[in-house]
Amino acid sequence: MFVVAYFIIGMTVLSVCAISTNGALDAGGAYYMISRALGPEFGGSMGILFFLANVCGSALYVLGLVEAIVDIYGIPPGQSVGTGSQVLPRSYWYELLYGTFVLLLCLLVCLVGASIYAKATFLIFIVVMGVLGTVLVSFFAVGPTVVRLLRPQGNTSVSLNGSFTGFRLATLRGNLAAGYSVDYTTGHTMSFSTVFAVMFNGCTGIMAGANMSGDLKRPSYSIPRGTITAVLFTYVVYNLLAFLLCCTCDRNLLQNDYGFLRDINVWPPFVSIGVYCSTLSAAMSNLIGASRVLYALAKDDLFGRALAPAKKTSRSGNPWVAVVMSWALVQLVLFSGKLNTIAAIVTIFFLLVYATVDLACLALEWASAPNFRPTFRYFTWHTCVLGILGCGIMMFLISPIYASGSMAFMLVLLLALHYLSPSSSWGYISQALIFHQVRKYLLMLDVRKEHVKFWRPQMLLMVQNPRSCVQLIRFVNDLKKSGLYVLGHVELQELDALPSDPLQAQTESWLRLVDKLNVKAFVNLTLADSVRHGAQQLLFISGLGGMRPNTVVLGFYDSAEPQDGLARYSPFSGSREEAQLSFPPVREASGPRPLSPQEYVAIVADAVKMLRNVLLARAFEQLEQPRSAAPCIDVWPVNLLRPDSARYADTCSLFLLQMACVLHMARAWRRATLRLFLCVETGARTRGQEDKLRQLLKELRIRAAIHLVPWDSVVALHWQKQQEPWAAAPDAAVNFPACVSEEYLHAANRLILEQSSAPTIRFLYLPRPPADTALYPAYLHQLDLLTRDLGPTVLVHGVSAVTSTEL
Repeated sequence: MFVVAYFIIGMTVLSVCAISTNGALDAGGAYYMISRALGPEFGGSMGILFFLANVCGSALYVLGLVEAIVDIYGIPPGQSVGTGSQVLPRSYWYELLYGTFVLLLCLLVCLVGASIYAKATFLIFIVVMGVLGTVLVSFFAVGPTVVRLLRPQGNTSVSLNGSFTGFRLATLRGNLAAGYSVDYTTGHTMSFSTVFAVMFNGCTGIMAGANMSGDLKRPSYSIPRGTITAVLFTYVVYNLLAFLLCCTCDRNLLQNDYGFLRDINVWPPFVSIGVYCSTLSAAMSNLIGASRVLYALAKDDLFGRALAPAKKTSRSGNPWVAVVMSWALVQLVLFSGKLNTIAAIVTIFFLLVYATVDLACLALEWASAPNFRPTFRYFTWHTCVLGILGCGIMMFLISPIYASGSMAFMLVLLLALHYLSPSSSWGYISQALIFHQVRKYLLMLDVRKEHVKFWRPQMLLMVQNPRSCVQLIRFVNDLKKSGLYVLGHVELQELDALPSDPLQAQTESWLRLVDKLNVKAFVNLTLADSVRHGAQQLLFISGLGGMRPNTVVLGFYDSAEPQDGLARYSPFSGSREEAQLSFPPVREASGPRPLSPQEYVAIVADAVKMLRNVLLARAFEQLEQPRSAAPCIDVWPVNLLRPDSARYADTCSLFLLQMACVLHMARAWRRATLRLFLCVETGARTRGQEDKLRQLLKELRIRAAIHLVPWDSVVALHWQKQQEPWAAAPDAAVNFPACVSEEYLHAANRLILEQSSAPTIRFLYLPRPPADTALYPAYLHQLDLLTRDLGPTVLVHGVSAVTSTEL
């Protein structure tokens, strides 16, 4: 048992020493170490458990002291009057009264402050060392003795004999076997786990020094040296006493008289004094430790007003309110009665706290943060793991029910603190661990191993002003399908003319916006002399390793009046959060624009040259989240600007189908109806075209309703000039139809409106920009006419294969 207990304690002590020598310590001991390493959630939940462990531990030692007093001075059971010094009445309520007086004495010492406590414990240490010396001498000085024992049995007492044999080999052999029997104080049969639960409480004092971390002058120096010395010293003393007892006392004496050391001592009162002093010291140690943990929890404001009174201190800095609150809880625990009743609970609480201390050290070691460089180096992650495993195994061996209940209680506290506690500035080890793992996996994400089967959209949304793009930001969040999502913004300034980087101050507003909109996006801001140059920078540098945007999303360039969607969005409407965002007001329609039509189309062309897919989103201020019974997603997979090459199976059309399908897979859009419109001419083999399209959808596992749209009247209007110069074009997707008439574009626009009335959103084919930059304004004008008054519309241009029919 000592090997198991001190193995667990030894591993934990190594972790305590490592954490305590890695920086300045404040009040709270193990709680302070855990909270500053693992964050407020773990720290607060384990702080409460550690506080309760110390409270129950203090009650445990008070009950032990009362048991020792009553065992000597109490009237024997079944007798109305005792003999000699046996004058104390013996019952549950009398023992509770004795415990209350002992606890009151501990309270008075702790109220005076840590200095008087330290002096008292040092004096007690001297007394206990003297008593221990007499005990060791007595094993050699006292001859064989027969001790008469009176053990309670019902309402009467049974007389037994126990023997102190002196050093004999036969006595040693008789004591080597386990031989668990009935505990005469409770009437229950003992086992390894029940005895270990009681015995382990004699080893938890090694955290007493750490609990006093706020009162020590040099905690980083004193805690490692004092704790390791205490562990080694107590381990040697415990094992030495166990060996000497095993060689000199028969089993009957050991099992039926817990105060047998008095009977074999050179002067019996010495042992009683030592027992009283050591238990009183342990009770005070746990009481003052509990008060310091409670004070640290209150000072950190993790539980708000519930623990606010515990912050109060005396002029000397003693948290007297926390001491009184701890004393009151210990008094309540005293009502439980017998010592063994709470021993298992105390042990499990301490084991759980020790396991978390090991976990904190393990997390710091695995995070490999440069600032984790403790001066104590005699630990590794192996010692932390062994400590965690040892604590976990012993918890469930002692009591699976208590262990499960304690862990469930810890998880409830952890979740409550995660959602209710204010954010802290301590630093979160989870962030360091996430960084460590993300870096490792990013290095493993090899772009050379990409395959179309595992393609996913990775979006870069260019945002001029978030106030006018709230709905678009949320829509793209639905469209990303667990891929990368980056909000990009270009600030038109020159760094040479500025005293410092202005983007640092803006980043906080953008991150707060991401949090409030509840979108899973990164923010990437840049400075440039033009929007186009800034967009090029973002396209080149956004992302990392194998996680780079493959699709760029732009708002549409038109003359519509921008609307402040941020002010109307419920999490910001009329709230202080909106006032904290440093975004400028929306631009007036007649005001100056940061980029020209030529530059806008140039950004689209740049993205295509960089092999990025392009989405142009129009009228998204009108988009409403799909709350209706049957929202619709309408898809037009043909190039309406090239009716003579109305193909639906080229790269761009397939990418358009993929994006519509990805949106349909998003949680908010799963109830939507996906409608695909196939443009056909009268007299053509419409049945064959429909069958081919249906087969394609089947192979792509896309569920959509196909609607045939006759468009003879529209096609008849599509040229103003001869088509011959354009008929021989090898790839319709890369040519710009300069000769498309406005009359045709109006007709195509009316066709879309007539065939799909008021859908939630439309997906249209986006042709590639013309090679001649002089045609950029005409290209944008044609897109404007085609999509005018269509409501929320996405123009889609794909440059790479994104669909797969293979397993």
